[in-house]
Amino acid sequence: MTDQAKPLKRDPHLKAVSRDHHHGLLLCWKIREGFKRNIDIERIKRYADWFWTSHLVDHFAIEEKYIFSILGDENELVKRARSEHRRLKRLFSDDTEVWRSLNLIEEELDKHIRFEERILFNEVQKVATAEQLALVDKHHNHDTHCEDWEDEFWVGPTSPVGN
Repeated sequence: MTDQAKPLKRDPHLKAVSRDHHHGLLLCWKIREGFKRNIDIERIKRYADWFWTSHLVDHFAIEEKYIFSILGDENELVKRARSEHRRLKRLFSDDTEVWRSLNLIEEELDKHIRFEERILFNEVQKVATAEQLALVDKHHNHDTHCEDWEDEFWVGPTSPVGN
């Protein structure tokens, strides 16, 4: 199966996690927009850090505990997803090469989300019991409120480089 596989209709118990993925893709877009608009890198980094601590840390924990366990730790798709989670955690934690890390976050998070949506979740849905899926939904007890961030650098006018 390729990364271009069409997703199955998402099980209702996984829809909240898929909504998180939508917001993750928006983070990638916002980073790209920030770069296109020559926004100060620290503004983009502050948003990425906030998104990481406010959303992705819990999201990854839910996936690792309640979704990946459905397939098991020895499953190759789970191994790949866990490896990508570790890599993304390192990139979000990098305060030394911020521009490079943000570029890599934008690329790698996008690919990771598409892999989970198109491949991993499809496999989970094929084998998961109703109880396992209900457990995911039960523990995903938050909504992603990305509109809580006031500095919408991604919608402002393009600024000259250096400002």
